[in-house]
Amino acid sequence: MPDTDLLARIADCARAVAEREIMPRFRQVSAHRKHDGTLLTEADLASQAFLTRALPGIAPYPVLGEEMCAAEQKALLAANPDGLWVVDPIDGTTNFAHGLPMFSVSIALLRHGRTEFGVVHLPVLDETFSARRGHGAWLNGERLEAPAEPTRIADSVAAVEPKYLGGHLPVRIVTVAPFASQRNYGAATVDWCYLAAGRFDLLLHGAQKLWDYAAGALIAEEAGCLLGTLTRRDYWHCDPWTRSAIAARHPKAFESWYQWATQNR
Repeated sequence: MPDTDLLARIADCARAVAEREIMPRFRQVSAHRKHDGTLLTEADLASQAFLTRALPGIAPYPVLGEEMCAAEQKALLAANPDGLWVVDPIDGTTNFAHGLPMFSVSIALLRHGRTEFGVVHLPVLDETFSARRGHGAWLNGERLEAPAEPTRIADSVAAVEPKYLGGHLPVRIVTVAPFASQRNYGAATVDWCYLAAGRFDLLLHGAQKLWDYAAGALIAEEAGCLLGTLTRRDYWHCDPWTRSAIAARHPKAFESWYQWATQNR
């Protein structure tokens, strides 16, 4: 199958699972807490089951989903370097369970530890973000690209999740942050895609799981964003299970943002 067709089929799958399994349950299901304190709904499980059945028919690789146990997830990643689907059946389950529209379904195809194809679909907004490594990123078929000039850091809007930053950074973000305004939608994939689309200028997260960033980080990178982590500049060679993120919409803004975040830890 040509790679261009593969990306289109992944996007179709994301829209299909949203239509059949997620949106019919929006504002219709209760949630309970998992052992780690996060919420889980029937829609998460139904969405993951749908994707586990559907994706190997698009490309013959196993599926790693958020709602699997950690041991199974780690075994799948270790055993399938040549191809592995990584899905977040609903990113932003708390938003979904409380009737808030900021949630998504995220699908990524990994090869040798790097995402090659990524799709994030926001069902309520009917927005589908997609990317293919080395070929660009799109929103509903329109190409996403970095602007000619960066927004000044002092005028920037930043997506910041302070929960896992640790050290001095959470306080510094509140008291002396260099940007103009801060947002956090409670869904990492949404933050990545909004950075890619230029709705955010900067991004800072303390720790994301593989399914939080697998599709979204590729979409941002292919849209021209520059990515790093709190411990190293090479984003794709850090711990896959708890990866921090520092990113900027424009590469020229990245250096100042990276220096500020790492120096204020």
